[in-house]
Amino acid sequence: MSSNVPLHVRKRLLTEPESSSAADHSNGIDPLTCATILYSSEDPDHPIEHLFDGRSGRGATHWSSARENAAEEIVLQFDHPAHLSRVIFDAEERDAERTQQVTMEFSTDGGKTYRAGFVQEYTFSPNGSTYQREDLSFIPRTVTHLRFIVIPNKGGTGRASLTSLRLFG
Repeated sequence: MSSNVPLHVRKRLLTEPESSSAADHSNGIDPLTCATILYSSEDPDHPIEHLFDGRSGRGATHWSSARENAAEEIVLQFDHPAHLSRVIFDAEERDAERTQQVTMEFSTDGGKTYRAGFVQEYTFSPNGSTYQREDLSFIPRTVTHLRFIVIPNKGGTGRASLTSLRLFG
């Protein structure tokens, strides 16, 4: 091995808890290596890259819209059709009371048409529930595009936001 080549080692101290993002990568799909990420808006302090940085849970980095009270779209345009059977995502809102809806749609025809995958709603309250995590499995599909529509204000006001997004085949 050449001394000029950096060694890439997955490691963590024994005293550090295993993060949910480190668990079960055996059939994970990395959108950063196999897809183009299209998005309608991002806050410069909370860019779309944060959605895929491997961090999840309370207090993790997150993607946030630059626009308040606006439905936002995130589309994963795969380089080659991807086999998909599971989606894990999470969201956190500590400051405002609001209901956020996340809809996932998929395309099998290059983005010409989309079909419903799921719709999830979360009600956040600073004095109650501030964090939600979803682990959704479904009938496997070979998809060319995944579209997430995030409506931040079905109840209350706010900006669309998600903490992490992971895909599995």
